[in-house]
Amino acid sequence: MSDTDGKLIWCELMTHDTEAAVKFYGNVVGWTTSEMTVPGQPPYTIFEADGVGVGGMMDFPAELEGQGIPPNWTGYIAVDDVDKSAKDYAANGGTVRRQPEDIPTIGRFAVVADPHGAVVCIMTPAPMDNPPPEAPMGAPGNIGWHELYAGNGEEAFAFYSKIFGWTKDRDLEMGEMGTYRIFAEHGKPVGGIMTKPPGVPMAAWCYYFNVPAIDAAIERVKAGGGKLLNGPMEVPGGSWIIQASDPEGAFFCLVAPGR
Repeated sequence: MSDTDGKLIWCELMTHDTEAAVKFYGNVVGWTTSEMTVPGQPPYTIFEADGVGVGGMMDFPAELEGQGIPPNWTGYIAVDDVDKSAKDYAANGGTVRRQPEDIPTIGRFAVVADPHGAVVCIMTPAPMDNPPPEAPMGAPGNIGWHELYAGNGEEAFAFYSKIFGWTKDRDLEMGEMGTYRIFAEHGKPVGGIMTKPPGVPMAAWCYYFNVPAIDAAIERVKAGGGKLLNGPMEVPGGSWIIQASDPEGAFFCLVAPGR
């Protein structure tokens, strides 16, 4: 297993109005953008923080229309062998939603879902001559946390631990909400897993983007046509979070070191 196997490396937005999304997330998170052209592929927008790509955006695929799938953010997890990892998903109760295929010059990827239906992409990235430096987890504009609302928290952790080698960092007891398990990737705490509350319709991953202060970010979300769904809430460690949806309905979260 390499140092990158099981690493959460990317986040991608599928939306119907990419121009509006550039404006919304530019104002809310502070991202700038660049365009990437890949032969044979539709246009792709890169969201950048401090000039380094942290996520991407694509037009909502026509083949997904009419399937009840809303605009959404999807995470990418690096694996050493995407074909093997896709087979491991299927062998352990998950499903392969899109079979492994190559993206020229970028890597090989597949779309997979865990046994409770939470979707991610897995990817074996193409080798890079000069990979960009990794920003600190709390750096503005970067992805600060990954969170799974699982069909069953214990079962989900066992699944991901087996597939990606993630380990338990610690458990936080949350009363009626149950246990929140912080998991580590190569020894670094990067996210949490919990059994989803009854009001959450399906198992899903969500992604927290770093902003400097949460109250000002809430105002930017509202001013841009987004909706505040939950929060602001202080979490263990002193950070503040919100959960929100953008003007197209894509669910996202923000985290800040203070109000």
